[in-house]
Amino acid sequence: MAKDDKTNVMRLLSAAGISFDEHKYDPVTTDGELVAKALGTDPSATFKTLVTVAESKKNYVFVIPVNQELDLKACARAVGEKSISMLPQKNLLPLTGYVHGGCSPIGMKKSFQTTLDSSCLNYSKITFSAGKLGRQVSVSPQDLIDYIKAGTAPLTRPKCH
Repeated sequence: MAKDDKTNVMRLLSAAGISFDEHKYDPVTTDGELVAKALGTDPSATFKTLVTVAESKKNYVFVIPVNQELDLKACARAVGEKSISMLPQKNLLPLTGYVHGGCSPIGMKKSFQTTLDSSCLNYSKITFSAGKLGRQVSVSPQDLIDYIKAGTAPLTRPKCH
């Protein structure tokens, strides 16, 4: 792979000595479950990164399976806040440096308290955005938790279809 073909997330993982698998998919695919299908990965082990804002105005990052919905009450409990809401999409790029659909828990402009859904611990590897549309990485959930100093908690509810 050419050096410039690596995303910043991949460079950070390599520099930290964390092994990862990289995946490419058509960047026009933005639905997480369709990305999992395109990659042939289990949707329960394919995670999306969501940025929120609390009543206290602090931002929090939650990483959950693509086939689940964020339970905002559970998230607020997990981080000791009264209430949490999704960050408006227009604020994502200025705050994190990432575009919608390409947001990764690794390499944001600033470090935010991050919590992974505890289901991540059921898998030897989880897949998530490599920080760019059309790119994903798979890593050991424990390596990710240790690297970004994340916590785990139950954060989801089944998607309403």
